[in-house]
Amino acid sequence: MNFSKKNIWIVTDGSEGMISQVNGLAQQLSNRIFNIKTDLIFPWSILQPGFLPVYRWIFKNKIDFHNKPHIIISCGRKSVYFSLYLKKIFMKKIITIHIQNPKININKFDFIISPNHDNIKGNNVIKSIGAIHQFTNKMIESKKNSYLSVPKNNLISFIIGGNNRHYKFTKETLLDLINKIKHLKKKYSKFNFLVIGSRRTGLDIIRFMKEKLDKIAYVWNGVDENPYIFALNNSIFFVVTSDSTSMISECAFTGKPIFVFHLPFKRVSKRIENFHHEFENLKITKKFYDHIDLKPWQYETLDEAKRISGIVKERIIKGFNEYR
Repeated sequence: MNFSKKNIWIVTDGSEGMISQVNGLAQQLSNRIFNIKTDLIFPWSILQPGFLPVYRWIFKNKIDFHNKPHIIISCGRKSVYFSLYLKKIFMKKIITIHIQNPKININKFDFIISPNHDNIKGNNVIKSIGAIHQFTNKMIESKKNSYLSVPKNNLISFIIGGNNRHYKFTKETLLDLINKIKHLKKKYSKFNFLVIGSRRTGLDIIRFMKEKLDKIAYVWNGVDENPYIFALNNSIFFVVTSDSTSMISECAFTGKPIFVFHLPFKRVSKRIENFHHEFENLKITKKFYDHIDLKPWQYETLDEAKRISGIVKERIIKGFNEYR
């Protein structure tokens, strides 16, 4: 079976994190990838799938069937509706793959790609270590010299998240992080520090960090070109806040040591705790304390998109041969 000639529709609500996951798997299977941003009318837009029937008219986005799909890869609640609709009209002519917990009967999909910490079980479930993503060695290498204002040698990158459902990023927590960065710089003056915020960080936090870490670290302003891929390529160490399993998973693709700065919980999440325990047990991450030693360690580099795509191909081919 020639997967490179298959049309793959990747379906999300348009958020970058979800696009990274679906595209990460899709690009391992085929070059014929069509990005679908799905949008729903009320009340489908707010209700969990499984309560209401699925029709074509519930989607605000136009559906162009010029390049009919062979494989659907979806991620996120809204994309579940779209995948169910396509399965309804194409049935066994397409293969549906959903990334993360769809929170409906998993047998509605041909495959579920779910991280270990979600603890989903089923014959069609393929488990990942952390989150899959779209980064490749070629992509990272292409940005090696893209951020000329930051020296590449002895680089430590601090990847900062922010408030979400599970974590709070208070001013006290921010000051604690800043003090830890200052202490580390005093101990390791020859290292260069780069601070990169995410969409959740907020420009007020970025400005505050820039003010407090002036002459200590290069703080991305959140407006100019994002140096994130540059950091993935050139960093010797990473320090990542605990709120983002995706950023930690992406850093783990590099095989570089990762320290995790744990934010206080709004409400304890067993899923997130399981994620951090798994990565610590695999020697991928260590906790970011006041008195850490920058001694490198090694672990098995994660390339989950590549590994899982191999399993998917094998299972699709096996199923195809069984029904010939």
